[in-house]
Parts: sequence; C-alpha cells; structure tokens
Amino acid sequence: MRLLIVILFCLGSLHVSAQRTLSTKSKKAAELYYQADNFRVRGQYVAALDLLQQAVKKDKDFYEAYFRIAVIKKAKGDLEEAERLLKKVIELNSGNNAASFFELGELYLQKNDFKESLLFIDKFLASGSRNRQRLDEANRIKSNAEYGIENSDIAAQYNPRPLSDTVNSFPMQYFPVVSVDQKSLIFTRRLGTTLEHDEDLVISTRTENGAWGQPLSISDNINSGFNEGTCTISGDGRTLIFTSCNGRNGYGSCDLYISYKTGDRWSEPKNLGANINAQSWESQPSLSADGRTLYYISNRRGGVGRRDIWMSTLDENDVWSKPTNLGPKVNTIYDEVSPFIHPNNSTLYFASNGREGFGGFDIYYSEREGEHWGDPANLGYPINTGEDQVSLFITSDGEKGYYSHEDNNDPGRKGRLYEFDVPAQAKVKYSTSYVFGRVFIEGTDTPLKASVELFDLSKNERVSLVSSDSLNGKYLIVLKEGAQYALYVNKKGYLFKSLTFNYENTDLDPVERDIFLSPIEEGASAVLENIFFDIAKSELRKESQTELDKVVRFLKANPDAKIEISGHTDNTGEKGYNYNLSLKRAKSVYDYLLREGVLVQRVQYKGYGSDRPLKSNDTATNRQFNRRIEFEIISDN
Repeated sequence: MRLLIVILFCLGSLHVSAQRTLSTKSKKAAELYYQADNFRVRGQYVAALDLLQQAVKKDKDFYEAYFRIAVIKKAKGDLEEAERLLKKVIELNSGNNAASFFELGELYLQKNDFKESLLFIDKFLASGSRNRQRLDEANRIKSNAEYGIENSDIAAQYNPRPLSDTVNSFPMQYFPVVSVDQKSLIFTRRLGTTLEHDEDLVISTRTENGAWGQPLSISDNINSGFNEGTCTISGDGRTLIFTSCNGRNGYGSCDLYISYKTGDRWSEPKNLGANINAQSWESQPSLSADGRTLYYISNRRGGVGRRDIWMSTLDENDVWSKPTNLGPKVNTIYDEVSPFIHPNNSTLYFASNGREGFGGFDIYYSEREGEHWGDPANLGYPINTGEDQVSLFITSDGEKGYYSHEDNNDPGRKGRLYEFDVPAQAKVKYSTSYVFGRVFIEGTDTPLKASVELFDLSKNERVSLVSSDSLNGKYLIVLKEGAQYALYVNKKGYLFKSLTFNYENTDLDPVERDIFLSPIEEGASAVLENIFFDIAKSELRKESQTELDKVVRFLKANPDAKIEISGHTDNTGEKGYNYNLSLKRAKSVYDYLLREGVLVQRVQYKGYGSDRPLKSNDTATNRQFNRRIEFEIISDN
C-alpha cells in the first residue's frame, strides 16, 4: 500500500516551509522554487518537480530545492535517487539537517537497511526538533529499526516468488483470494498505477497442468464503471462481498456490496445495508468459510484507533448484525487493514502499522480460542520488511500463501502477486479440509436446494451452515481439524441425511459425496451415522446426543410421521447374540426419544441382528458399515 505523495511531501517539507530566507542567491531559482510550492499546495506534483529541477539548474547549491525533489522521488519509490539527493542536501547545508536525517531514517527503513535507519533517526532525535508529531513518528521508526536489526537475521524459509506473467499482466494487481479447493484465484486489478485508474475484479482458473490461466472479468454484473476491489468469497464460492467507492448509491465514501452465485451467474450486487455501512469508510472484507461471519475495516466512531477491524454475523433470518469492534487485543490506536480470516475460522491475519515490527504495515496473525483472540504475532522476515506489506491470503490447507508487493526500488512501482511456502513456525494451528458434491432427489438426477449443517459432536454445537445451489445442487463445506463432525443435509418435505467425519487426529483429504434425499413417505429410510456405542455395548455414547436431538426435531417438525428405529450388526459372532445386541441398541435410541417427549405411539424399535446387511461382510470396512442404527418412515398420514 503506497503512502500518498501529498502526505509524504507535506511531512518532508516542514523544515523549509518554516524558513523565511532561502539559501539561493539566484532570484530566478527562488522564483521557480516558490512557483513549485504553489503547484505542490494544489497537488500538482509533476509540475512542481519540473520547476524544482529547473531551479537547481539555476543554482547547483540550492539545497532546499534538492530536498523537495528528494521527498518527491522518495514518495514515488525512487529510493536510490532520493538517497543521493538527501546526502547532497546534508553536504550543502551547514545548518540544521534534522528533516534530512528524518527522511533518510525512513528511507533506509524502507530499504531494509535497519542499521543505517537507526543511525540517521538517532541523529534526528538528537537535533532538538520540537515537532511533536514528527518526534512521535521518529520514535516509531527507531523502534522499527531496532526490531529489524534484532529479527531480520531470523529469516524463515518462505521462498516468495512472483506468479506468472499471465497473472501479473496488469499495471497493478493486489488483494488475492484463493478458493478453498485452490482452483480459482480472484484479485483486484488496476489499469494504471494511480488512484484515478479503474479497479475491477478478475478471476484466474487453474489449467490442467496446474498453472494459473488468463485472468478474466469475474462478471459483467459485478464490474461496472465504478471501482470494484478488495473482495472476499465464501468457501463454497457462491457468496462474494467486495468494496466499491465513490459512485454507487451508498452510505459513505466506500461501502461493502454483496452478490450471490446461482449456477454460473452472479446476481446484481446489493449494498450490505446500514448495519454494515455507515457515513464512514468501509472496506477490505473477509468472510468466514460458511459466509456467516464478516470481518472488515472501518474508520467509524467507537473504534480503538484510526482504522479498525470490525466483525458482523449473519442471523437465522439472513440479516447482518451491527458490527462489534475486535478490541484492543487486535486493534491499536493507529491503523489495522486487510483482515483475512482463515477457513478454519480461528486464525486471523491482518496488517498493522501500530505494533512492533519492521516498519510501515507488517502482517500479524492471532489465534482465537473460544471467544478470545490471542496476542498477535509478527509473521516475520522476509514477508515483512521495512516496506508496507498487506493483502495476505493463506490456503485452506495452510501450506501456501499469496500476497501483493510493490517494490520501492522499482520506479514503476508495479504491484505484483506473489506465492510463498508457509514455514512450520508460521503454519495455522488448525488446518482444514472440505466435503463437496451435489444434492439430488433420491432416484433421480434432479438437483435440490438444501441446507447443509456441520456439528461438532464433542460440543453438540453447530459450527457451519451452508446451502446447495438451486440450479446444480452443488455444495461445499469446510471442516476444521481437531474434531469429530456430524454433517446433516436437510430439506423440508424430505428425510434428512446424516454423514460422519472424524478429523480429530489425522489429516483428512477432501471428500466428494453426492447426497440423495428421499421424500417423507412410507418406506423411506436413512442411516443414523452419528449414533455411537462402545464395542459390545448398548449404552449410547455422549457424542450421540447431536444425532438423537436431530431425530427429535425431525419428529416435531413432521407431526404425522411415525418411525421405526432398527438396530443392525455385522455377521461376526453368534447370531442370537447379535440379534439381542441390535435390539438393545435400538431400544436405547427409542428410550431417549421418549424421554425427550416423543409420543410412544409415534415410534417403535426392532433389532435385526445381521439379517439385513447393506454390504457384504467380507472386509472390516464393510462390516463397520453394516453395524448401524436406521430409522424408517412406517406411516405418514
């Protein structure tokens, strides 16, 4: 993120603006200098630079003009020329060089020359400056330089590398977002290097050989004559939130907008409304994988600093809540920008210029345990440097990262996208995988829009809710490692489907499962995959409660349905023993339902032993599949 030239120029010019007499004896040089000053005040820096260069041609010792040129060069990224000119100013000026010391201290920080930065910023601090704002900034630079000296030698093995020229084909590209399946890359592209140039969202898709393809406009419904940038997308790739500024009907200078994908088409974007947007500046959104928690940046009142990270959640009626500030654990009195919530929904990455770091904006990460965020940690060198670092994205498996970078040593300042390997010490605490597929009506190829819920069985708590696409039935839901999950697919008028996934101790590869839902009618049945018993026992284990409560809710929602709970075993052991075990297990479920208020006339139970296998009992996997509890609709009036 580039600092605005106007800010840098004004800061850098303080000491000369206060001088009533210039060093030059040339009236023409002084005249050109003052003309340049008038252009500078109006923000016309190209014209100002041209006049200043004419002035030093008239007087080669005119150090005030050299200083102004150096500040402009520095702001434009030409650090080598700025360094040369600032040192020339020091040679020519026998008086107070505090401003040049400050500029060199900041310049060397941007070049990651932390020792030189400290040398010159100490000279500034010893100069007797009384400018409180400049002194505060100098002390921050000093802290950054000291941090850089101490930590830049501990370079983690990130191996950053630019993406191909196919992707980095625009004057500027930044804020990358990668889909959960890592098959799509969405980013903001700008058709020029200044803020006046148009921003749009583009998407690149992986080719068969794994390379990123040619970026294309994400949608004509989304990209317009206004600027569209800094986007986020849900894990299933069907909810997009982006920033648009100065043009659309909004609440403030920049607002957040939302679009939904059905089939292959994105809807017309809508403003997220007054709960999210205000008369302030809202930007840089990041969605949780299920699309129900939104993190974003705002400078609204009530925050900790100038720009803070705020959070809003989507309720059961699909209304976004009023945002809450993440508080001083994350936000500082300065600026936090570009938040990214990892698909695990517990690791938050963000950039800040208000914490101990290498200078400018560094990237930090914080782990959430329960409702509390941990102390943010600096991502380290060389991802963080003396330059500004923003717009980080970590893949769902935690193995790779993407970010944008502008090279201060490149006068063209072309923003490029980079990929890097995440070293062990910086990996997310919890990696993720995902389950995907399509939902159909049983016995047909007719897609079905259904809700897909994920429950953590150890907590009996819903952790994610998505829906399948109404046109093609596609769904995708993210699983965070460290838990055992029940996945439910629900549709009014249909029997729910139950799946189980154990992600407690081992890596889980992506799982593809097409789901077929049966209409609620006599004879329809489903396996209750999340009913658990210990070996040779009939007592329900604690993790079964989620599934049992699901059956209770189903019966309450379908008051005419009557069901049979059936127990089944494999063919291992004596037939009579298996029958009795299956009967006792079915009765345990039956008893739970009655305790929860289900009427006795609506439910019956039966044990079938090994008489009704779903698969042959020739493998351990098949035998486990045959050991199950089912429920069947026996009457639906």
